[in-house]
Amino acid sequence: MDSDDDYDSVDSFIDDEEEAGRSFHAQKGAKGKAAQGKANKRRKTANGTANGEANYSWEEDYKRSWDVVREDERGSLQGAVKDILERSKRRRIMRDTTSIQRGIIRHLYFIIDLSEAMTDRDLRPTRLELTIKYAIEFVNEYFDQNPISQMAILVTKDGIAERISPLSGNPVDHVRALESKRKLDPSGEPSLQNVLEMARSGLAHLPSHGSREVVIIFGSLTTCDPGNIHTTMEALVKDRVRVNIVGLSAEMSICKEVCKRTKGVYGVVTNEAHYKDLLFELVPPPATHRPEAGPDGSRSNNTGADLMQMGFPSLSSSTFGALCSCHSRLKTTGFNCPRCASRLCEVPTECGICSLTVVSSPHLARSYRHLFPVKNYLEVNNGQPGEDSWPAECFACSLKFSTVAVSAATTGAPPTAASTASRISSTGRYECPRCHNHFCIDCDLHAHEVLGVCPGCL
Repeated sequence: MDSDDDYDSVDSFIDDEEEAGRSFHAQKGAKGKAAQGKANKRRKTANGTANGEANYSWEEDYKRSWDVVREDERGSLQGAVKDILERSKRRRIMRDTTSIQRGIIRHLYFIIDLSEAMTDRDLRPTRLELTIKYAIEFVNEYFDQNPISQMAILVTKDGIAERISPLSGNPVDHVRALESKRKLDPSGEPSLQNVLEMARSGLAHLPSHGSREVVIIFGSLTTCDPGNIHTTMEALVKDRVRVNIVGLSAEMSICKEVCKRTKGVYGVVTNEAHYKDLLFELVPPPATHRPEAGPDGSRSNNTGADLMQMGFPSLSSSTFGALCSCHSRLKTTGFNCPRCASRLCEVPTECGICSLTVVSSPHLARSYRHLFPVKNYLEVNNGQPGEDSWPAECFACSLKFSTVAVSAATTGAPPTAASTASRISSTGRYECPRCHNHFCIDCDLHAHEVLGVCPGCL
Protein backbone atom coordinates (compact mmCIF):
# COMPACT_ATOMS: atom_id res chain seq x y z
CA MET A 1 0.00 0.00 0.00
CA ASP A 2 2.76 2.35 0.87
CA SER A 3 4.72 1.39 -2.22
CA ASP A 4 1.77 2.21 -4.49
CA ASP A 5 1.45 5.63 -2.88
CA ASP A 6 5.15 6.20 -3.43
CA TYR A 7 4.82 5.32 -7.15
CA ASP A 8 1.84 7.66 -7.44
CA SER A 9 3.83 10.44 -5.80
CA VAL A 10 6.76 9.87 -8.19
CA ASP A 11 4.45 9.93 -11.21
CA SER A 12 2.76 13.08 -9.96
CA PHE A 13 6.14 14.73 -9.42
CA ILE A 14 7.28 13.81 -12.96
CA ASP A 15 4.04 15.17 -14.43
CA ASP A 16 4.50 18.44 -12.53
CA GLU A 17 8.09 18.73 -13.75
CA GLU A 18 7.02 18.16 -17.36
CA GLU A 19 4.23 20.73 -17.05
CA ALA A 20 6.65 23.23 -15.53
CA GLY A 21 9.10 22.58 -18.36
CA ARG A 22 6.44 23.14 -21.01
CA SER A 23 5.34 26.36 -19.26
CA PHE A 24 8.94 27.57 -19.08
CA HIS A 25 9.52 26.90 -22.78
CA ALA A 26 6.23 28.67 -23.64
CA GLN A 27 7.24 31.74 -21.64
CA LYS A 28 10.67 31.70 -23.19
CA GLY A 29 9.14 31.48 -26.65
CA ALA A 30 6.74 34.35 -25.88
CA LYS A 31 9.61 36.46 -24.60
CA GLY A 32 11.63 35.64 -27.68
CA LYS A 33 8.77 36.66 -29.94
CA ALA A 34 8.26 39.90 -27.98
CA ALA A 35 11.97 40.66 -28.19
CA GLN A 36 11.94 39.89 -31.90
CA GLY A 37 8.92 42.18 -32.32
CA LYS A 38 10.66 45.00 -30.48
CA ALA A 39 13.77 44.51 -32.58
CA ASN A 40 11.69 44.66 -35.76
CA LYS A 41 9.97 47.80 -34.50
CA ARG A 42 13.31 49.42 -33.70
CA ARG A 43 14.56 48.39 -37.12
CA LYS A 44 11.48 49.91 -38.78
CA THR A 45 11.84 53.08 -36.71
CA ALA A 46 15.50 53.32 -37.69
CA ASN A 47 14.62 52.84 -41.33
CA GLY A 48 11.84 55.44 -41.03
CA THR A 49 14.23 57.88 -39.39
CA ALA A 50 16.82 57.21 -42.05
CA ASN A 51 14.21 57.92 -44.69
CA GLY A 52 13.34 61.22 -43.01
CA GLU A 53 10.09 59.93 -41.43
CA ALA A 54 10.50 60.47 -37.67
CA ASN A 55 7.67 59.05 -35.60
CA TYR A 56 8.42 60.98 -32.39
CA SER A 57 10.07 64.27 -31.60
CA TRP A 58 12.93 62.55 -29.77
CA GLU A 59 13.61 60.44 -32.88
CA GLU A 60 14.26 63.44 -35.11
CA ASP A 61 17.72 64.36 -36.31
CA TYR A 62 19.84 66.36 -33.89
CA LYS A 63 20.05 69.98 -34.95
CA ARG A 64 23.16 72.01 -34.24
CA SER A 65 21.52 75.42 -34.10
CA TRP A 66 24.73 77.16 -33.06
CA ASP A 67 26.28 76.36 -36.43
CA VAL A 68 24.08 79.08 -37.96
CA VAL A 69 26.38 81.69 -36.39
CA ARG A 70 29.70 81.41 -38.21
CA GLU A 71 32.92 83.36 -38.07
CA ASP A 72 34.19 85.35 -41.01
CA GLU A 73 37.62 85.01 -42.55
CA ARG A 74 39.10 87.18 -39.77
CA GLY A 75 37.61 85.04 -37.00
CA SER A 76 35.09 87.70 -35.97
CA LEU A 77 31.37 87.26 -35.20
CA GLN A 78 30.55 90.84 -36.18
CA GLY A 79 29.27 89.75 -39.57
CA ALA A 80 27.00 87.11 -38.06
CA VAL A 81 25.58 89.57 -35.52
CA LYS A 82 24.98 92.12 -38.27
CA ASP A 83 23.27 89.44 -40.33
CA ILE A 84 20.89 88.63 -37.45
CA LEU A 85 20.04 92.32 -36.96
CA GLU A 86 19.44 92.77 -40.68
CA ARG A 87 17.07 89.80 -40.73
CA SER A 88 15.19 91.13 -37.72
CA LYS A 89 14.67 94.51 -39.40
CA ARG A 90 13.70 92.89 -42.68
CA ARG A 91 11.15 90.65 -40.95
CA ARG A 92 9.47 93.73 -39.43
CA ILE A 93 9.19 95.39 -42.84
CA MET A 94 7.96 92.48 -44.95
CA ARG A 95 4.17 92.46 -44.82
CA ASP A 96 1.14 92.31 -47.07
CA THR A 97 0.94 95.66 -48.88
CA THR A 98 -2.32 94.99 -50.72
CA SER A 99 -4.74 97.93 -50.58
CA ILE A 100 -7.71 96.63 -48.61
CA GLN A 101 -10.45 98.17 -46.51
CA ARG A 102 -9.32 99.15 -43.02
CA GLY A 103 -10.94 101.07 -40.20
CA ILE A 104 -8.82 104.19 -39.71
CA ILE A 105 -11.08 105.45 -36.90
CA ARG A 106 -10.43 102.94 -34.15
CA HIS A 107 -11.82 102.48 -30.67
CA LEU A 108 -9.49 100.28 -28.63
CA TYR A 109 -9.75 98.92 -25.09
CA PHE A 110 -6.29 98.02 -23.77
CA ILE A 111 -6.51 95.46 -20.94
CA ILE A 112 -3.72 94.43 -18.56
CA ASP A 113 -3.79 91.36 -16.35
CA LEU A 114 -2.87 92.40 -12.79
CA SER A 115 -3.05 88.96 -11.19
CA GLU A 116 -0.32 87.42 -9.04
CA ALA A 117 1.01 85.68 -12.16
CA MET A 118 2.37 89.05 -13.34
CA THR A 119 4.97 89.00 -10.56
CA ASP A 120 6.88 86.11 -12.18
CA ARG A 121 10.41 86.86 -13.32
CA ASP A 122 10.56 84.78 -16.50
CA LEU A 123 10.47 88.15 -18.34
CA ARG A 124 13.00 90.57 -16.94
CA PRO A 125 12.76 92.37 -14.60
CA THR A 126 9.21 91.10 -13.99
CA ARG A 127 6.24 90.48 -16.22
CA LEU A 128 4.42 93.51 -14.84
CA GLU A 129 7.28 95.98 -15.13
CA LEU A 130 8.06 94.91 -18.68
CA THR A 131 4.36 95.05 -19.55
CA ILE A 132 4.03 98.61 -18.23
CA LYS A 133 7.11 99.66 -20.20
CA TYR A 134 5.81 98.16 -23.43
CA ALA A 135 2.29 99.47 -22.76
CA ILE A 136 3.55 103.07 -22.54
CA GLU A 137 5.47 102.62 -25.80
CA PHE A 138 2.39 101.02 -27.37
CA VAL A 139 0.16 103.96 -26.39
CA ASN A 140 2.56 106.50 -27.89
CA GLU A 141 3.03 104.48 -31.08
CA TYR A 142 -0.70 103.80 -31.37
CA PHE A 143 -1.63 107.48 -31.34
CA ASP A 144 1.31 108.36 -33.56
CA GLN A 145 0.07 106.05 -36.31
CA ASN A 146 -3.67 106.40 -35.52
CA PRO A 147 -4.08 110.02 -34.42
CA ILE A 148 -7.86 110.17 -34.91
CA SER A 149 -8.49 107.01 -32.87
CA GLN A 150 -9.37 106.57 -29.21
CA MET A 151 -8.28 104.26 -26.42
CA ALA A 152 -9.28 103.19 -22.92
CA ILE A 153 -7.27 101.17 -20.39
CA LEU A 154 -8.73 98.46 -18.14
CA VAL A 155 -7.15 96.11 -15.60
CA THR A 156 -8.38 92.87 -14.05
CA LYS A 157 -7.43 91.44 -10.65
CA ASP A 158 -9.14 89.79 -7.68
CA GLY A 159 -11.79 88.46 -10.07
CA ILE A 160 -13.05 91.94 -11.05
CA ALA A 161 -12.44 94.48 -13.82
CA GLU A 162 -11.53 98.12 -13.27
CA ARG A 163 -11.22 101.11 -15.60
CA ILE A 164 -8.11 103.21 -14.92
CA SER A 165 -8.36 105.46 -18.00
CA PRO A 166 -11.55 106.36 -19.90
CA LEU A 167 -12.00 106.27 -23.66
CA SER A 168 -10.23 109.32 -25.10
CA GLY A 169 -7.81 110.39 -27.79
CA ASN A 170 -5.28 112.01 -25.47
CA PRO A 171 -2.19 109.78 -24.97
CA VAL A 172 -0.96 111.89 -22.05
CA ASP A 173 -3.87 110.78 -19.86
CA HIS A 174 -3.25 107.11 -20.65
CA VAL A 175 0.49 107.33 -19.98
CA ARG A 176 -0.17 109.09 -16.69
CA ALA A 177 -2.54 106.28 -15.67
CA LEU A 178 0.04 103.61 -16.57
CA GLU A 179 2.73 105.38 -14.56
CA SER A 180 0.56 105.36 -11.43
CA LYS A 181 2.03 102.59 -9.25
CA ARG A 182 -0.86 102.74 -6.80
CA LYS A 183 -3.37 101.55 -9.41
CA LEU A 184 -1.14 98.77 -10.72
CA ASP A 185 -0.65 96.54 -7.68
CA PRO A 186 -1.03 92.86 -8.73
CA SER A 187 -3.15 90.56 -6.60
CA GLY A 188 -5.55 87.62 -6.86
CA GLU A 189 -6.81 86.02 -10.05
CA PRO A 190 -7.99 87.69 -13.29
CA SER A 191 -11.50 87.49 -14.72
CA LEU A 192 -11.54 87.27 -18.48
CA GLN A 193 -15.33 87.36 -18.68
CA ASN A 194 -15.75 90.45 -16.47
CA VAL A 195 -13.17 92.49 -18.34
CA LEU A 196 -14.59 91.47 -21.71
CA GLU A 197 -18.09 92.44 -20.58
CA MET A 198 -16.87 95.85 -19.44
CA ALA A 199 -15.07 96.41 -22.74
CA ARG A 200 -18.08 95.25 -24.76
CA SER A 201 -20.45 97.56 -22.87
CA GLY A 202 -18.15 100.49 -23.62
CA LEU A 203 -17.80 99.64 -27.32
CA ALA A 204 -21.31 98.45 -28.24
CA HIS A 205 -22.86 101.94 -28.40
CA LEU A 206 -20.11 103.47 -30.57
CA PRO A 207 -20.89 104.38 -34.21
CA SER A 208 -20.43 101.71 -36.85
CA HIS A 209 -17.92 103.70 -38.93
CA GLY A 210 -15.23 103.07 -36.29
CA SER A 211 -13.65 99.71 -35.48
CA ARG A 212 -14.16 98.11 -32.08
CA GLU A 213 -11.09 96.34 -30.76
CA VAL A 214 -9.79 94.82 -27.55
CA VAL A 215 -6.12 94.06 -26.78
CA ILE A 216 -5.46 91.91 -23.71
CA ILE A 217 -2.12 91.24 -22.02
CA PHE A 218 -2.88 87.98 -20.20
CA GLY A 219 -0.29 86.41 -17.92
CA SER A 220 -2.32 83.93 -15.87
CA LEU A 221 -3.21 80.34 -16.69
CA THR A 222 -6.60 80.60 -14.99
CA THR A 223 -9.62 82.89 -15.11
CA CYS A 224 -12.18 83.41 -12.35
CA ASP A 225 -15.49 84.05 -14.13
CA PRO A 226 -18.94 84.52 -12.58
CA GLY A 227 -20.86 82.96 -15.48
CA ASN A 228 -20.64 81.30 -18.87
CA ILE A 229 -17.91 83.00 -20.89
CA HIS A 230 -19.30 81.52 -24.11
CA THR A 231 -22.34 83.78 -23.70
CA THR A 232 -20.00 86.76 -23.55
CA MET A 233 -18.22 85.42 -26.62
CA GLU A 234 -21.45 85.33 -28.62
CA ALA A 235 -22.25 88.90 -27.54
CA LEU A 236 -18.81 90.05 -28.73
CA VAL A 237 -19.39 88.46 -32.13
CA LYS A 238 -22.83 90.08 -32.37
CA ASP A 239 -21.46 93.54 -31.52
CA ARG A 240 -18.52 93.06 -33.96
CA VAL A 241 -15.83 93.46 -31.30
CA ARG A 242 -12.42 92.09 -32.31
CA VAL A 243 -10.40 90.58 -29.43
CA ASN A 244 -6.61 90.21 -29.62
CA ILE A 245 -4.71 88.48 -26.81
CA VAL A 246 -0.98 88.39 -26.07
CA GLY A 247 -0.30 85.51 -23.68
CA LEU A 248 2.67 85.56 -21.32
CA SER A 249 2.29 81.94 -20.17
CA ALA A 250 1.29 78.79 -22.01
CA GLU A 251 -1.42 78.74 -24.67
CA MET A 252 -4.98 78.65 -23.28
CA SER A 253 -7.83 77.05 -25.18
CA ILE A 254 -10.42 79.65 -24.14
CA CYS A 255 -8.19 82.56 -25.25
CA LYS A 256 -7.60 80.88 -28.59
CA GLU A 257 -11.32 80.31 -29.06
CA VAL A 258 -12.24 83.91 -28.18
CA CYS A 259 -9.75 85.31 -30.69
CA LYS A 260 -10.81 82.87 -33.39
CA ARG A 261 -14.52 83.63 -32.99
CA THR A 262 -14.01 87.41 -33.00
CA LYS A 263 -11.52 87.41 -35.94
CA GLY A 264 -8.68 88.47 -33.65
CA VAL A 265 -5.07 87.39 -33.18
CA TYR A 266 -3.69 85.23 -30.36
CA GLY A 267 0.00 84.83 -29.69
CA VAL A 268 2.17 83.49 -26.86
CA VAL A 269 5.48 85.21 -26.18
CA THR A 270 8.77 83.35 -26.02
CA ASN A 271 11.09 86.15 -24.88
CA GLU A 272 11.20 89.91 -24.40
CA ALA A 273 11.87 90.72 -28.06
CA HIS A 274 9.09 88.43 -29.25
CA TYR A 275 6.75 90.05 -26.71
CA LYS A 276 7.35 93.47 -28.23
CA ASP A 277 6.94 92.17 -31.77
CA LEU A 278 3.57 90.55 -30.98
CA LEU A 279 2.29 93.67 -29.24
CA PHE A 280 3.41 96.19 -31.84
CA GLU A 281 1.95 94.14 -34.69
CA LEU A 282 -1.41 95.37 -33.37
CA VAL A 283 -0.55 99.06 -33.89
CA PRO A 284 -1.59 99.30 -37.59
CA PRO A 285 -5.35 99.15 -38.20
CA PRO A 286 -6.59 95.64 -39.00
CA ALA A 287 -8.40 94.65 -42.17
CA THR A 288 -12.18 94.87 -42.14
CA HIS A 289 -13.91 91.48 -42.26
CA ARG A 290 -17.36 90.72 -43.58
CA PRO A 291 -19.89 90.05 -40.81
CA GLU A 292 -20.89 86.46 -40.17
CA ALA A 293 -24.09 85.15 -41.68
CA GLY A 294 -27.14 85.02 -39.44
CA PRO A 295 -29.38 82.01 -38.82
CA ASP A 296 -31.29 82.73 -42.04
CA GLY A 297 -28.07 83.05 -44.05
CA SER A 298 -28.31 86.83 -44.48
CA ARG A 299 -25.45 89.24 -43.77
CA SER A 300 -25.78 92.74 -42.39
CA ASN A 301 -24.17 95.30 -44.66
CA ASN A 302 -22.13 97.11 -42.01
CA THR A 303 -18.85 97.26 -43.93
CA GLY A 304 -19.94 99.91 -46.41
CA ALA A 305 -18.39 103.37 -46.53
CA ASP A 306 -20.06 105.95 -44.30
CA LEU A 307 -19.80 109.72 -44.49
CA MET A 308 -19.09 111.51 -41.23
CA GLN A 309 -18.66 115.14 -40.34
CA MET A 310 -15.26 116.42 -39.25
CA GLY A 311 -14.15 119.87 -38.27
CA PHE A 312 -10.78 121.52 -38.77
CA PRO A 313 -10.25 124.01 -35.92
CA SER A 314 -8.13 127.15 -35.83
CA LEU A 315 -5.54 127.89 -33.16
CA SER A 316 -6.27 131.12 -31.32
CA SER A 317 -5.00 132.98 -28.29
CA SER A 318 -6.58 135.73 -26.22
CA THR A 319 -5.62 137.99 -23.37
CA PHE A 320 -8.54 136.83 -21.28
CA GLY A 321 -8.80 133.09 -20.79
CA ALA A 322 -11.76 130.87 -21.60
CA LEU A 323 -12.93 127.62 -20.09
CA CYS A 324 -12.18 124.60 -22.26
CA SER A 325 -15.05 122.24 -22.97
CA CYS A 326 -12.97 119.12 -22.29
CA HIS A 327 -11.51 119.78 -18.81
CA SER A 328 -13.30 123.02 -17.71
CA ARG A 329 -9.94 124.70 -17.22
CA LEU A 330 -9.07 128.32 -17.91
CA LYS A 331 -7.03 128.50 -21.15
CA THR A 332 -5.63 131.52 -22.93
CA THR A 333 -4.50 129.47 -25.94
CA GLY A 334 -6.40 126.69 -27.62
CA PHE A 335 -8.41 125.52 -30.61
CA ASN A 336 -11.84 126.86 -31.48
CA CYS A 337 -14.49 124.39 -32.62
CA PRO A 338 -15.63 125.40 -36.14
CA ARG A 339 -19.27 124.58 -35.30
CA CYS A 340 -19.92 125.97 -31.80
CA ALA A 341 -16.71 128.03 -31.27
CA SER A 342 -16.01 126.38 -27.90
CA ARG A 343 -12.44 126.22 -26.62
CA LEU A 344 -10.56 122.91 -26.98
CA CYS A 345 -7.21 122.03 -25.43
CA GLU A 346 -5.89 119.57 -28.02
CA VAL A 347 -6.78 117.93 -31.28
CA PRO A 348 -7.79 115.37 -32.40
CA THR A 349 -10.73 115.12 -30.04
CA GLU A 350 -14.50 115.21 -29.89
CA CYS A 351 -16.11 118.50 -28.98
CA GLY A 352 -17.84 118.23 -25.62
CA ILE A 353 -20.54 120.71 -26.65
CA CYS A 354 -21.62 119.70 -30.16
CA SER A 355 -19.97 116.23 -30.39
CA LEU A 356 -18.14 117.17 -33.60
CA THR A 357 -14.97 115.20 -34.40
CA VAL A 358 -12.24 117.84 -34.51
CA VAL A 359 -9.01 116.93 -36.32
CA SER A 360 -6.17 118.55 -38.23
CA SER A 361 -5.20 117.74 -41.79
CA PRO A 362 -1.81 116.16 -40.86
CA HIS A 363 -3.60 113.79 -38.47
CA LEU A 364 -6.04 112.78 -41.17
CA ALA A 365 -3.19 112.18 -43.62
CA ARG A 366 -1.29 109.96 -41.15
CA SER A 367 -4.36 107.81 -40.65
CA TYR A 368 -5.14 107.68 -44.36
CA ARG A 369 -1.72 106.27 -45.28
CA HIS A 370 -2.63 102.84 -43.86
CA LEU A 371 -5.08 102.37 -46.73
CA PHE A 372 -2.28 102.62 -49.32
CA PRO A 373 0.89 101.22 -47.71
CA VAL A 374 4.34 101.54 -49.22
CA LYS A 375 5.27 98.59 -51.41
CA ASN A 376 7.94 96.25 -50.07
CA TYR A 377 11.40 97.10 -51.35
CA LEU A 378 13.20 94.44 -53.39
CA GLU A 379 16.59 92.93 -52.54
CA VAL A 380 19.47 93.95 -54.81
CA ASN A 381 22.13 91.23 -55.00
CA ASN A 382 25.36 90.83 -56.90
CA GLY A 383 25.13 89.68 -60.49
CA GLN A 384 21.92 91.54 -61.34
CA PRO A 385 21.77 93.60 -64.56
CA GLY A 386 23.10 97.17 -64.39
CA GLU A 387 25.50 96.52 -61.53
CA ASP A 388 28.05 98.95 -62.94
CA SER A 389 25.57 101.85 -62.79
CA TRP A 390 24.43 101.31 -59.21
CA PRO A 391 24.72 104.38 -56.97
CA ALA A 392 27.36 104.26 -54.27
CA GLU A 393 25.20 106.00 -51.63
CA CYS A 394 21.74 105.55 -50.19
CA PHE A 395 19.16 107.81 -51.83
CA ALA A 396 17.70 108.93 -48.48
CA CYS A 397 20.59 109.23 -45.98
CA SER A 398 23.46 109.60 -48.50
CA LEU A 399 25.59 107.05 -46.62
CA LYS A 400 27.70 104.56 -48.54
CA PHE A 401 26.38 101.04 -48.79
CA SER A 402 28.09 98.32 -46.74
CA THR A 403 27.91 94.68 -47.71
CA VAL A 404 26.58 92.03 -45.35
CA ALA A 405 29.32 89.57 -44.40
CA VAL A 406 27.12 86.53 -43.71
CA SER A 407 23.88 85.58 -45.39
CA ALA A 408 21.77 82.49 -46.03
CA ALA A 409 23.32 82.17 -49.47
CA THR A 410 26.85 81.82 -48.07
CA THR A 411 26.13 79.63 -45.04
CA GLY A 412 24.44 76.95 -47.07
CA ALA A 413 21.46 76.86 -44.73
CA PRO A 414 18.31 75.44 -46.31
CA PRO A 415 15.61 78.04 -47.02
CA THR A 416 12.73 78.08 -44.56
CA ALA A 417 9.51 80.06 -44.25
CA ALA A 418 11.14 82.39 -41.73
CA SER A 419 14.24 82.94 -43.86
CA THR A 420 12.13 83.63 -46.94
CA ALA A 421 10.14 86.28 -45.06
CA SER A 422 13.36 87.89 -43.78
CA ARG A 423 15.54 87.75 -46.89
CA ILE A 424 18.37 90.25 -46.82
CA SER A 425 20.46 91.71 -49.61
CA SER A 426 24.09 90.65 -49.94
CA THR A 427 24.92 94.20 -51.08
CA GLY A 428 22.95 96.01 -48.38
CA ARG A 429 20.72 97.61 -51.06
CA TYR A 430 16.94 97.59 -51.38
CA GLU A 431 15.18 98.98 -54.43
CA CYS A 432 11.78 100.63 -54.59
CA PRO A 433 9.70 98.87 -57.28
CA ARG A 434 8.23 102.23 -58.43
CA CYS A 435 11.06 104.79 -58.46
CA HIS A 436 13.90 102.19 -58.63
CA ASN A 437 16.05 104.13 -56.15
CA HIS A 438 18.34 102.22 -53.79
CA PHE A 439 17.98 102.47 -50.00
CA CYS A 440 19.80 101.00 -47.02
CA ILE A 441 18.00 98.75 -44.52
CA ASP A 442 17.59 101.56 -41.95
CA CYS A 443 15.98 103.92 -44.46
CA ASP A 444 13.83 101.05 -45.69
CA LEU A 445 12.60 100.49 -42.13
CA HIS A 446 12.05 104.23 -41.56
CA ALA A 447 10.07 104.64 -44.78
CA HIS A 448 7.70 101.77 -44.00
CA GLU A 449 7.21 102.21 -40.25
CA VAL A 450 7.50 105.99 -39.72
CA LEU A 451 7.07 107.98 -42.91
CA GLY A 452 4.53 105.81 -44.67
CA VAL A 453 5.76 107.12 -48.05
CA CYS A 454 8.76 106.41 -50.24
CA PRO A 455 11.21 109.37 -50.29
CA GLY A 456 12.11 108.63 -53.91
CA CYS A 457 8.49 108.62 -55.10
CA LEU A 458 7.66 112.08 -53.73
